[in-house]
Amino acid sequence: MEVADNLGAIVAVRDSKDPAGPVLAFSPGSWRAFTTNLRHAR
Repeated sequence: MEVADNLGAIVAVRDSKDPAGPVLAFSPGSWRAFTTNLRHAR
């Protein structure tokens, strides 16, 4: 998985083994909430 967080208004996520494949795009706030929840999940 590759995450590009230096694109300004979006955070882009893609499968590093398929760079020509689809990209998921998130707002920075949504991505931050997602990763925060992952860190605090039990």
